[in-house]
Amino acid sequence: MHHDDEPVFKRSKWGTNRYYYNPRNPVGLALIVITLLFVGTMMILMANRAGPFAAPPAPKTWTPPAYEQPWPSLSPSGTPGVGAP
Repeated sequence: MHHDDEPVFKRSKWGTNRYYYNPRNPVGLALIVITLLFVGTMMILMANRAGPFAAPPAPKTWTPPAYEQPWPSLSPSGTPGVGAP
């Protein structure tokens, strides 16, 4: 039983100015199903902390760069930086 002449949105009868999806219209019914699937998927992602609700990756620990130059040689007197002749 299709009611194509039914509006997609109907005014709420609760005395407010709100509208709701009309399940008698095929587009309104499709919007209800899409909304339920979307909300259900978001709730599952939130519960599992997945997708956009995933925790940020743990920061890498800082490791200093490798020291590429050898230590300065010591002179016979013990002062660094003055090489032996």
